[in-house]
Amino acid sequence: MGDKMFMGASTKQGHDIANKSREIVISLIKDDSKALSKEEQDIVERIVHSTADSEYAKLVSISSNFVDNNLKALKNNKTLLTDINMVKYGITQYDGVVECYIKNPDVIEIAKNQKITRAAAAIQFAAKNDFKGIIVVGNAPTALYEAIKLYENNEIDLAFIVGVPVGFVGAADSKEALKNSKIPNIIIKGPKGGTPVAVACVNSLIQTMKSK
Repeated sequence: MGDKMFMGASTKQGHDIANKSREIVISLIKDDSKALSKEEQDIVERIVHSTADSEYAKLVSISSNFVDNNLKALKNNKTLLTDINMVKYGITQYDGVVECYIKNPDVIEIAKNQKITRAAAAIQFAAKNDFKGIIVVGNAPTALYEAIKLYENNEIDLAFIVGVPVGFVGAADSKEALKNSKIPNIIIKGPKGGTPVAVACVNSLIQTMKSK
């Protein structure tokens, strides 16, 4: 991932630990990630480091147009919309706007009136307010389903989606639906995923964009 490690090390001891950790991660994922591009390998490396789970190298699925679309969108400071605030707070190095509408009063009202999750209502709210940008889903399959539906109905303009919700109800199916859509995407196959994975994906993409 270049000379500047992603773990935030600032002292010699910190750099030594970071470098050793990176060596371990690379040794664990090299066979499963060897067919990936450099940018894609960086994403997988960061996910595995963030989760201490090398199985992710087998579970990551990245659409062929994902990296090119994300670099262009991030360079143009497209707005990032996250499903929950924990994901938003983990994205700290982006020069563009990072939004999360989960606590917006209008979103709460939409959810109540339609009897849907606030995560799904937040995507509806974004679409109604002419959102154009990137959606990052780390927890809510309903947000992912809503984004796909609105995109297919030409009701929302998306550059790409990071779709990595975690859980045993809806997560795997929603990610498979995203994979089969026309939206540039990255997913984690099966029930695994979550906030650390979503944040790792986005921060890796931002670092790649800034290094270009």
